Amino acid sequence: MENIQAIAFFDLDGTLLNHESQITPEITTAISALKDNHVLPMIATGRTVVEIEHIMKDSGIDSAIVMNGQFIQVEGQKIYSDEFTYEECLKMYEHVKSLGHEISYYNDQQIWCSGHSDILENAYAFIHSRPPVIDQSNLKNKTVNMMLVLSEDGDEHYLKHFPEMTFYRNGPYSIDTVRKGVSKGSGVQNLFKTLVLPKVPTFAFGDGINDLALFDACDNKIAMGNARKELKERSSYITKKNTEGGIIHALKHFDLI
Repeated sequence: MENIQAIAFFDLDGTLLNHESQITPEITTAISALKDNHVLPMIATGRTVVEIEHIMKDSGIDSAIVMNGQFIQVEGQKIYSDEFTYEECLKMYEHVKSLGHEISYYNDQQIWCSGHSDILENAYAFIHSRPPVIDQSNLKNKTVNMMLVLSEDGDEHYLKHFPEMTFYRNGPYSIDTVRKGVSKGSGVQNLFKTLVLPKVPTFAFGDGINDLALFDACDNKIAMGNARKELKERSSYITKKNTEGGIIHALKHFDLI
């Protein structure tokens, strides 16, 4: 953390990863160059630490805002954790089951779910991950940072019955569920508050709706060529697609490598 001159925040799918959700050798080389130039690279994702351990290892990035801002680690050390209460988890479970959906629970160490379904299988295949284990035991003594609703519908129901939560539909089969006001952007704010970091330039790289808050929290907003229209409209710079070397192109544009 010494002599940090800037911080770069990277979304994963559609941004830092290729079409097979993998880190390319070019990205690994770029991350090493960032560190040499005293730029702190951080992953900013809806996934949790245990899901991205291989990505962190392959990329050389050991700092991350995960679960859409609910948990932060810097250089492998936990610095921030926002956790749901047992009552919040139980209420969500009851509504999920009433609609015939399934739910997954996340903390930094593990993922488990209420049951398997075709939609759940599709949701994890969508990000090239295995379905989590089924665990229907009591939630009372478990840490839950984020919940994932596995569904193709029901968005309005959840918005109506859970005004105290924020929902990010991250694909056709699932909805990230976090506490109201929590986002990748609030994660950036909590990072600076918790570590009392000096004001340094920040760079956000993203492609999806849950990256809008990350853009709002950062000085430089880089939309991938494959990004949603909403991100491109809010961007400082539009780079090439993630599959066309977009990350490298943008890092060179801003003289970060």
